[in-house]
Amino acid sequence: MEGFILVLVFILATVFYFLPVIIAVSREKDNVAAVAIMNILLGWTFIGWVIALVWAFTDKRETAG
Repeated sequence: MEGFILVLVFILATVFYFLPVIIAVSREKDNVAAVAIMNILLGWTFIGWVIALVWAFTDKRETAG
C-alpha cells in the first residue's frame, strides 16, 4: 500500500510540475516548446516555474494593421 501511495504522489507531483506545459498545450499556444524548455530548465526554481505558468496563461497580442 505504501508503494501505491508513493507512486501516486510522484505522478501528482509530476503533473503539478508540468502544469505550465499542460496549460500551454490546452490553450493551443504557439510557443509551447518555449514554455516547456523554460519549465524543464528553470522550473525547479520556483521563480522559473511561475514565469512559465504566467507565460502559458498570457494571450497573444493582436497587432494593429
